[in-house]
Parts: sequence; C-alpha cells; structure tokens
Amino acid sequence: MTDPAADPATDASTPPEPETGHLKWIFSALILAMLMASLGQTVLATALPTIVGELDGVEHMAWVITAFILASTVMMPVYGKLGDMFGRKPLFIFAIIAFVIGSGLGGAADSMAQLIGARVIQGLGGGGLMILSQATIADVVPARERGRYMGVMGGVFAFSSVAGPLLGGWLTDGPGWRWTLWMNVPLGVLALIGIVMLLKLPPREPEARGRIDVWGMALLGVATTAVVLVATWGGGEYAWTSPMILALLAALVISGLLFTWIEHRTPEPILPLMLFRSRNFVLTMVAGLITGVAMFGALGYMPTYLQMVTGYTPAQAGLLMIPMMGTLLVASIIVGRRVSKSGRYKKTMVIGSAITALGLGLLSTVSADSPVILECLYLGVLGLGLGCTMQLLTLVAQNSFALRHVGTATAGQNYFRQVGATLGSAVIGSLFASRLTEMLTERLPADAAGGVGANSLTPELVRGLPDSIYTVVVESYNEALVPLFLWMVPLALIATVMLLFVEEKPLATTLER
Repeated sequence: MTDPAADPATDASTPPEPETGHLKWIFSALILAMLMASLGQTVLATALPTIVGELDGVEHMAWVITAFILASTVMMPVYGKLGDMFGRKPLFIFAIIAFVIGSGLGGAADSMAQLIGARVIQGLGGGGLMILSQATIADVVPARERGRYMGVMGGVFAFSSVAGPLLGGWLTDGPGWRWTLWMNVPLGVLALIGIVMLLKLPPREPEARGRIDVWGMALLGVATTAVVLVATWGGGEYAWTSPMILALLAALVISGLLFTWIEHRTPEPILPLMLFRSRNFVLTMVAGLITGVAMFGALGYMPTYLQMVTGYTPAQAGLLMIPMMGTLLVASIIVGRRVSKSGRYKKTMVIGSAITALGLGLLSTVSADSPVILECLYLGVLGLGLGCTMQLLTLVAQNSFALRHVGTATAGQNYFRQVGATLGSAVIGSLFASRLTEMLTERLPADAAGGVGANSLTPELVRGLPDSIYTVVVESYNEALVPLFLWMVPLALIATVMLLFVEEKPLATTLER
C-alpha cells in the first residue's frame, strides 16, 4: 500500500525553518487558534439551560451544539485540501475571521434561529482552526521535532475539554451566557495578529494549485451531514425505521458512491483516494475514529453520571473529570517529547491503545456505591491511554505523505476522528436513554413512574426523591450507562491490534521533504 505521492522524500519544497524564538511566537498563535476551536465545542454545554430559557427554544436546544460540530466536520477536508493547494496562511486568516464573526453574532442573538445560524458560521471557521493549526506545524517543524509540538496541541485539546464546561458555567453565572461567545472576539484578534505578522510560509507553486473539487466538496458535505443527522436523530427524535432516518441513510449511501466516483476522476480531489493506499493512513484513520468514540463517549456522559449518581453539582462533576484530562495532558506532552528525542512511536501507540481498552473496562465495573476516588482513578487510566495515542495518530498520518499532501492527510485523520466522536456520543446517548427509560418503567411503582421519567430527571429532582424511589433511579442510571463502556472495549482492542501493523517509518529531521 504505497504510492509515490505518499513518499515524503519526493517533495522538494523546502520552507525556511524559523528561528527558535520566532517559532515559539508562531506556536503560541497556533495554540490560541486550537484553544478557541476546541472550546467552541464544549463551552456552551453548561450554558444551554439558561440559553433556551432566555431565547425560548428548548425544542432546538441540541442544534446549538450539533450546528457547530456539523459545520466544522464538513469543512475539515476542505481546509486541508485548499491549504495544500493555495497555502495555509490565507485560509487561516479566513477561518479566524469567520470564527470571530460567528462568535460575535451568536453573542448578540435574539432567537434560537439566529444563535444556530451564528454557530454554523462559527463552525465553518472552527473546522479550519483545528486542521490548519496542526497542518501548519508541519510547515515550520520537521517531523522528528514535531512530536513535542503535537503533544502540547493534544494537551490544549484535553484542557479545553474540561475548561469549556467550567468556563461556560462561570461566565453564565457571572457576566452572562453571551460572553461564552463574545470572549472569542479578543482572542481571535490576538490569533489573527499573530498569524498575519509572524507566519511566513513559501507560496505554492502555480502547478500545484489546480482546479477546486467543487463536486467532491458538495458530496462529502452531504454524506457528512447525513452521518451526523442519523447519529443525532436516530433512536431519539426519530425511530431508526422512520422515513426520515431511512432517507438520510439512502442519501449517505448515494452521496458516498458518487463521491468515490468523482474522486477517481478529478485531478485535485478534496480527499484523494491515494491516501487510502497508504497502510499507515488507513490504520491510523480507523484507530482515530475509535479514539473519538471512546473519548467523547466518556466525556459526554460521565459528568452527567457523576451528578445523577453521586449528587455532585455540575461544577463539581466537571472538576472530577480533571484526572482524565490531567493524565491525557501530561501523557501527550511527555510522549511528544520522547518521540521527538527517540524517533520511535509505534510501541507507545500500541500500549496507549491497550491502556484505553483497560480504562474503558475499569469504568464498566463502577457501581452506584463505588468510591468517587476509584471512579477518578479509572478516568485517569482512560486519559493516560488516550494521551499516549491521540496526537501520535496525526503525526504518523502526516509522516506518511509528502509535504504538499500534509494538510489533506491531517484533515482526513481529524475528519474521521470527529465522525467517530459524533457517532460515539450519539449512539451511546441513544442506547443509554432507551435503557434508562425501560428500566425506570419496569422498576418504579405505577404511581411513581408517571412523575419520574428519564426526560424529566435532574440532579436536584433525584436528590429530593424518597429513599425507595431514589435507590431505584440511581441504580437504573448506573446500570443503563456503565455497561456501555464495556461494549467499547472490543473497539479499543481492535484499534490496538491494527496499530501493531503500523510501519514505523523514520521521522524526517529537516523540512526538506
């Protein structure tokens, strides 16, 4: 599974290596861009109850989050390919401006429709920030040194996953929920100044520019939208056999087939099929998708579990996720440094994936009366595994291709991880909700079942229930969610086995690719 285009040695373009001090400033701007984009996915989570109450739109609540995820996921391959064709700096500037405009409009929204529209604009920029911040590192740092920087980037992502809900809650209780969006305006201006003034990249050669794959972009957008909507709506808002879900599945299949046909025939495909001739790209792509399922499956539902079963407040539940994010952050940074020093990465990825499976297995043993310290320990194990794996997957994908394809490879790897995150969060949520509803219906007395339904449960309501009903609700909540982590263990083990077949190619020590 090799291809000349996938050989890093075949690219003669040699961007100038920036001086160390200058590189630190560039990296600071890239970190700020990644921080804004990753915060954008989580910061509104704790503000949603206040937002829907003020804007009177509880029926559209899920779209405040889904709109951003959908727009950013669709745009990832677009930014990756266009960055390879036309250069990353102008696209970076566009992405920052779009993100800032979306943030400003969202903060000023007077209705849910306006807020959702603003979140789409914000997501159109956010997808670029996530991809370009990683791909630009490949423009200014050799692959051998890149591990250190990618490790820090993974740490920033981990930090924002916890900081987002905590920051959102603090801003909502303080200056107001609108500042969860408006805070991006000054941050975006700083990032924009840094990119404009500091990032010096060589222009792309005219022959590398080619024609834009408009049809490929459109079909990939349709397929991605169908995947996200099926994952979001299936089993919840619509039954899996409903005409809406069946129509979306049909759209997914048709657009996927047409996309493959188009990409075979266009000179500059948005997601070149030659990527899939690289064994390392395919293996890290699948492992990345599984990583997304595991990470966001835990991130999405453990805070709620901690509130419902242990009785902690939202802020306290967020703080209890720090062991997971802390080990993820520390592991990402340490692993990045070690890889930069040794040039070896395969064993670390395999061990990290195995630890991820172990962490998921440990979480599946938690019970309603388990000590909180034990739950935090298990979350820490999961974070350790993810930290040893997550950013190395991107590094391996980048190192498998020539510099002119790095943006596309980075976008492809992140795209499938984001799809995995969406699928994991949505499918686990659907299974959990159906299991919880079934258990409450079976176990609660008839006179209590009508007043205690899965949709009406809140931490405050649960804490105020009579002891007999409280015990039933807490045990049902535990039994509905915790076994789902065990179901993810085989996926993590599959990823572990697949990573055994990664070819450990030498990491380039210069930017001459």
